Amino acid sequence: GLASVAISSNSIVTHPQQDGPEYMAEEAKLFKYPFPYLYDESQEVAKGFRAVCTPEFYLFKKDGRRPFELFYHGQFDDSRPSNNVPVTGRDLSRAIDCALSGQELPFDQKPSVGCSIKWHK
Repeated sequence: GLASVAISSNSIVTHPQQDGPEYMAEEAKLFKYPFPYLYDESQEVAKGFRAVCTPEFYLFKKDGRRPFELFYHGQFDDSRPSNNVPVTGRDLSRAIDCALSGQELPFDQKPSVGCSIKWHK
């Protein structure tokens, strides 16, 4: 059992043409997102998770009756625009495998790299 959700916290006050809910709905339909794509209008979710860029990945796990715990917070993989490294999702995929199998992460978590969040002014 895994579940995914995407959350956009970018300001539509400062970037309405790119990051508004209408644009998000078009993108989700175009790319056939198999998960909910939510909008964080107040930006409280981003602040609560201390997110700084997009995309930023968080993986939570739950063991029995214990509450969800943050298991992984890091990059998708080593790919970057113009570095010629293929997009594989390796880091996140390995973290998911470890969480599902009850293992600890055998690698250091690297922070996400991306565009900074567009904050309200």
